[in-house]
Amino acid sequence: MAEKPILYFLCTGNSCRSQMAEGFGKKYLSDKWDVRSAGIEAHGLNPLAVKVMAEAGVDISGQASSVIDSDILKRAAFVVTLCGDAKDNCPMTPAHVKKDHWGFSDPAKAKGSEAEIWQAFQDVRDQIEARIIAFSEQE
Repeated sequence: MAEKPILYFLCTGNSCRSQMAEGFGKKYLSDKWDVRSAGIEAHGLNPLAVKVMAEAGVDISGQASSVIDSDILKRAAFVVTLCGDAKDNCPMTPAHVKKDHWGFSDPAKAKGSEAEIWQAFQDVRDQIEARIIAFSEQE
């Protein structure tokens, strides 16, 4: 069986948005794609990201926060940046690598009450899921 093409989600710290995208990517795209995520830095898996994804029925607790692997980046078929920092600072990719930017606000930077912060995580999660579903329907 041929290897699946790599879909690589990139963000600043690989703790929230890219982890959510990896989780939903595996849920909706794993039949066609080898879904991975990484960050410019590795900030660890955000506990609220794990909790908000569990609320949506997706377990990301076993995923690891990692920095961008240049070998994976070179072998990727499609790279998606999820924040402006990753878009601006992502290492150069070979010409064959398709790139896109799906910008989402950082729920880890949300301010306010616990309820308002939780709502920010839910909103970003739902936006990422909707974008991945739309992507899966295009593929």
